[in-house]
Amino acid sequence: MQITHATFVTLPVADQDRAKDFYVGTLGFEVLADQQAGPVRWLQVGPKGAQTGFTLATADQIGLAPGGVRGILLATADLDADCAELVRAGAAVEGPVDLPWGRQAALTDPDGNGFLLTEAGPRTHEG
Repeated sequence: MQITHATFVTLPVADQDRAKDFYVGTLGFEVLADQQAGPVRWLQVGPKGAQTGFTLATADQIGLAPGGVRGILLATADLDADCAELVRAGAAVEGPVDLPWGRQAALTDPDGNGFLLTEAGPRTHEG
């Protein structure tokens, strides 16, 4: 097998402009593509420098209801700072919580697609 990475994940959204505002304005992603191909708008966003992007597609484009995706993990080097920044930007964030494998917080986009923001490695707390 010669698979190296996923190029994109499609997220079902109700409104591409509203989703773009969230992913770019709130999460700080970049617009990777925003092109019209006949009646279809190809809108793709992603973290700066990431190998995998997210295509923001409406139900009529892909046949899926908005908000049906869960469990996408986004990695961060500073979970606390990112959670604080997301809350300031208006995102609903649950956590962070400490887990045996690291720390994570949960958030959803405006359509209800779910993400886990993760920071690897167990943290030790000195008392």
